[in-house]
Amino acid sequence: MSDYQVLEMGGLDEWRGHHGGFQPHTLRDGRRVVDHELAMQYIGMTANAFVPGEEAGYWHTHRDIEEMYVFLAGRGQMGLDDEVVDVGPGTVVRVGQGVWRTWRCVPDSPGPMRWFCIRAGGGELPHLPDDATRDEARPSPW
Repeated sequence: MSDYQVLEMGGLDEWRGHHGGFQPHTLRDGRRVVDHELAMQYIGMTANAFVPGEEAGYWHTHRDIEEMYVFLAGRGQMGLDDEVVDVGPGTVVRVGQGVWRTWRCVPDSPGPMRWFCIRAGGGELPHLPDDATRDEARPSPW
């Protein structure tokens, strides 16, 4: 048996219907903790959706975890320590350990802000993956 799993999350317009969080007091609409549904070893991911005007309502930082926010739809802002960064479709923000962060969907966003938050910790990744094995002679299955 191969070591993979498939999760159908639905289209972006369905993300607001998710209700999740890391602990009972952090549950909220528009958050799906994907690594609670898949057997992730080294990375974690949430799929998120905020309606215009909605904000996280808290700041947080991590001691060991690095996060990458990938914005797919809507318009918003991230607070990063003492700075505010505008975000929208195609914006990717890497946030290192020790950086305080919060986010919001701006009130005049053309629609819900949707994004992935990808989390990882541990050792540094090599610049080029050196653990891959290629088989250029193997035919594609389609």
